[in-house]
Amino acid sequence: MKRSIEDTQIAFIGAGNLATNLAKALYRKGFRIVQIYSRTEQSASTLARAVEAEYTTDLSQVTEKAKLYFVTLTDSTFIELLPQIVEGKSDAMLVHTAGSIPLSVWEGKAIHYGVFYPMQTFCKLREVNFKEIPIFLEAGTVEDTDYLKRIASTLSDKIYETNSDQRKCLHLAAIFISNFTNHMYTLAEELLDKYKLPFDVMFPLIDETARKVHEIDPYDAQTGPAVRNDVNVINNHLSMLKDFPDLYEIYKQITASIHEHH
Repeated sequence: MKRSIEDTQIAFIGAGNLATNLAKALYRKGFRIVQIYSRTEQSASTLARAVEAEYTTDLSQVTEKAKLYFVTLTDSTFIELLPQIVEGKSDAMLVHTAGSIPLSVWEGKAIHYGVFYPMQTFCKLREVNFKEIPIFLEAGTVEDTDYLKRIASTLSDKIYETNSDQRKCLHLAAIFISNFTNHMYTLAEELLDKYKLPFDVMFPLIDETARKVHEIDPYDAQTGPAVRNDVNVINNHLSMLKDFPDLYEIYKQITASIHEHH
């Protein structure tokens, strides 16, 4: 029998960056968020106020009356607390939001279970437009997959079914595209600071680099001295980085990788 998503009571186990954005997005779509759990009272209460929910910092006090539970804890914490998370929730749908944890983690522990993976970088201080975010789903049964699809479709037009291996690949690729790229911004800012230059002069370059791959394959979009094998420029840059040993090694390795690919 098809589950109704009308008046779906939702609880969040975790109140971090993803939970904050997802709970607010579902709340704005009319879903009832009944409870927020977090180990820290500030995180739990702040999100609970934003979505008109109750909150708790005691996992044993998480409600057993919700129909859908989003588990948004760190991977290690989720695995550690899994037996407590599933306790008393046999009639509910339980989903985790992790990129690297397989669906099979639920097997033998829950009846209705799945994965709800919005692939985006999240921050509590910056709300995102879920309409543009791809959401990758996996569930234990066809019926539960359909249920998650209908929930996800209220948020986004980009809904995909993927298996656990595909989702792990997505997560790994996202690390390169987002986390590693952002770390490069941090390193570049340190370098600019040495020469008393503001980071915001890089904004047009950052924006154009991101826009370009919407129209051109990343391989074809690659520019710079490594592609041209401009040894003089490369050696000059390396000499400038002698006081930055970490940047020196990163520059050498990435330059070599670009050159080898091209």
